[in-house]
Amino acid sequence: MAICSDGADVTSLPQELSREFLLYHGVCPVAITPSGALSVAIASEMSERRIAIGCGDLYDIYHRIVERVPLEMAAFSQTVERLTASSSTVELERSDDARVDTDARDLANQPPVIRYVNFLLTEAHDRGASDIHIEAAADGPVVRFRIDGVLVSAPEAPHGLGDAVTSRIKLLAGLDIAERRRPQDGRIRARLDARALDLRVSTVPTYFGESVVIRLLDHGSVTPELTSLGMPDDILIAMSAISARSHGLILVTGPTGSGKTTTLYATLLRRNLESEKVITVEDPVEYQLRSVTQVPVNRLAGVTFASALRSILRQDPDVVMIGEMRDTETAEIALQAAATGHLVFSTVHTNDAAGAVIRIRDLGIPGFLLAATLELVMAQRLVRVICSSCREQYEPDPSVMSMAAQHGVVESALTHGRGCRECNGTGYRGRVGVFELLKMTPEIRAAITADASHAELTRLAAAAGMKSLASNAWALIADGITSIEEVTRAVL
Repeated sequence: MAICSDGADVTSLPQELSREFLLYHGVCPVAITPSGALSVAIASEMSERRIAIGCGDLYDIYHRIVERVPLEMAAFSQTVERLTASSSTVELERSDDARVDTDARDLANQPPVIRYVNFLLTEAHDRGASDIHIEAAADGPVVRFRIDGVLVSAPEAPHGLGDAVTSRIKLLAGLDIAERRRPQDGRIRARLDARALDLRVSTVPTYFGESVVIRLLDHGSVTPELTSLGMPDDILIAMSAISARSHGLILVTGPTGSGKTTTLYATLLRRNLESEKVITVEDPVEYQLRSVTQVPVNRLAGVTFASALRSILRQDPDVVMIGEMRDTETAEIALQAAATGHLVFSTVHTNDAAGAVIRIRDLGIPGFLLAATLELVMAQRLVRVICSSCREQYEPDPSVMSMAAQHGVVESALTHGRGCRECNGTGYRGRVGVFELLKMTPEIRAAITADASHAELTRLAAAAGMKSLASNAWALIADGITSIEEVTRAVL
């Protein structure tokens, strides 16, 4: 039975009713009735108010707690310690791998450890985290979420059970839990609220033990439209026009986590997928696209970008997307495909658009071949958007205002987020792209053929009308979309 309520202000509840207490006992405040009674989903004796009992399924109760009661990180560890107090634990003996394997499995399968790992994954997904970091430290693991590109504190692991939590994750990912001396990679398939999650797990040995990073890929999420990524009109028009061509190479560049793959997905969706054969090679597959053949890289099985690309070209594709150009072989095959009637999308890791040309050339690709096939390079970053619920004007430091004035930004345009419950106190909610587009002109093609320098390519692109990443970032500041601090962190 679902909980029925029009909502309630729970900020005045006693301190004993922390978010962690509510999660532990499976109760949730629903309303304060006109008579002053506290209505909850399942009764609790931790409040001095009279209790009006309601009921609801466990999943509904959990989400109401997460939605209504602020998270207190420090209290969570103490709560889980109470959960483990009556449970027997096993000391790990690192000197005997066989004993460690058995004991670690026993400990990893204890209910408190299972509950914590499940809670951590659910909390990360609900807060929109892209990664979970569990970092080994002298006094126990440090747990953090990456949300909107920035690491923030997460619920701590139960005291004394850090190794058990790591073993639990490794067990789920199919990794060798007795092996702690070398890095390992694995994956977990999970289902949360009818949504399919693909969790990529990476472990590395450190001085204080193993550190774990879990990448959350939500296959149930909707691929964004190209128009929703925040591109200026001129860049959107150019990207749309060039990506509609029948052949050539289109590159998107930027650091890890800058949204390159999302941009390529959104661009692919503008093609006529019903009448064209579109094949991708990805590591990993981040979104599932209907009518698109998606090939995941599997190095253990011998499926690399180069080997997969060589095979899929025999599948009669019209459009090919390569997750990343990492080596000479992949680049050579991709450019030959672009030169022989295929439209090829790919990514590289460089700081700006001109740098992508230099990077491909450094892989051993002749300048004349690159100049003949390359149609467009787009560099991008992601910056956090100021929370609309707590946005306010502020008086910046004189040095900040001086820098803003140099870029034509007036003081009245400068805003920041005060921090509220909607944005978890960060002042930001969501992200938007910052872009830089280098289009091919006869002068730029000639310069690429002549192995021109990075500086020369940048000069020619600017002369052809390219606006830099920094210029477009300052435009977002002037529009009140993001802050100087955020642009300084992610772009400048």
